[in-house]
Amino acid sequence: MKTPFLVSLAAVLTLLSCQEASPTTELDVAPPTLPQWAEQANIYEVNVRQYTDEGTLQAFQTHLPRLKELGVDILWFMPIQPIGELHRKGTLGSYYSISNYTAVHPDYGTIEDFQSIVEQAHSLGMRVILDWVANHTAFDHHWVGDHPEFYTTDSAGNYPIVAVDNEGNPTDWTDVADLNYEAAGMREEMISEMNWWVTTAGIDGFRCDVAGFVPYGFWKTAISDLRENHGSLFMLAEWEDPALIDAGFNAVYGWEFHHLLNELAQGKTDVRALARYVEKCDTLWPIETLKMYFTTNHDENSWNGTVSQRMGDLGKAMFVLSSMMERSLPLVYTGQEAGLDHQFPFFTKDTIGLDWSTTSADASFFAEMIALKHNHVTLSNGVDRHEMALQIDTTSNSAMITRGKKGSADQVVAIFQFSDSLPAYSAPYELEEVVSVKGARVYAAKRD
Repeated sequence: MKTPFLVSLAAVLTLLSCQEASPTTELDVAPPTLPQWAEQANIYEVNVRQYTDEGTLQAFQTHLPRLKELGVDILWFMPIQPIGELHRKGTLGSYYSISNYTAVHPDYGTIEDFQSIVEQAHSLGMRVILDWVANHTAFDHHWVGDHPEFYTTDSAGNYPIVAVDNEGNPTDWTDVADLNYEAAGMREEMISEMNWWVTTAGIDGFRCDVAGFVPYGFWKTAISDLRENHGSLFMLAEWEDPALIDAGFNAVYGWEFHHLLNELAQGKTDVRALARYVEKCDTLWPIETLKMYFTTNHDENSWNGTVSQRMGDLGKAMFVLSSMMERSLPLVYTGQEAGLDHQFPFFTKDTIGLDWSTTSADASFFAEMIALKHNHVTLSNGVDRHEMALQIDTTSNSAMITRGKKGSADQVVAIFQFSDSLPAYSAPYELEEVVSVKGARVYAAKRD
């Protein structure tokens, strides 16, 4: 039987959080300031090691004009600092095993190379954020010798020990040492290192690795200090907890939604799960929240497979769904626009590489989706963004998302079909089709 279901983000249901965090729809402090340039932004993740044959900052910099043409707003650089050698994994080690916070890995280039990238990116209207690994360092970071008190000890007083989770259990990150945030002076030193990058390189913010493993009180102090010194920096947390918005982050990861996308594409769930997720977001998250939604990133690509391996031929439809969601900050990962269909190794240099010599058809798709967000304020990330209406049809496993009021010059409608059944929703006659991929069609208000 056909079961229509209408969801508005203004509705309120009492639902559980995937992160077991207390619902927080009103902030305890003033909401984090969202830079104006982030209001209709997207993020592009840069994996310097795998981006070019050279794997250097200078080689990447030649791509800046192309990325500007693609429509990229924010460049997120994975860690570019030197990588530890003690207990290193693989031949080159993990990007997240940092031996010196205020230096550039010599394999990638120099601080001057990075400064040049930031300067050119700014001249092209793009912004730059840097991955920040605050939970742990490499075992041969100079703090191990200079400040042993900065590290967590085991029951026998031995240090440094491998990074642990929030329950104190050792992780499998055997190449990194756990930091002790109760140590005198440790927090101030970490904040000083972060300030160094903004002052020295002119970056526009940070993507903070496993932010939930770091005390939230540290983030509140650090972000306040950074913004007091440098203005409204953009802060992205790799975690999913409303309390991080209270701590000052602008955006968090949409991990739950990413898993939902995989399950939708694989037929393991249906559109009812999408409706439940939309309602949960309205209940749990402050209106200031942005969520970075993605079909892949460095972790998913290396450890869980390519987009086509996880989502089959619905990968682009899932990116459309990510972009159409309210509070969405869509992510494009290194090479997605070049037709990336290969898993990059995590601890070594890639031997296949990306083919930048030809223009992939995928580039047109991502450019169209980015332009859609730029051209329609109804898809804005700002607090005054238009609400989203979701309709689902369980019989055909299809959905329709409407952004903006009917008849508005900014109205955007997307229709999703996740089965071979007859379509449940017809194309809105007053709008024109602007994107069409397997499983998704997008319509927008006609423009002169």
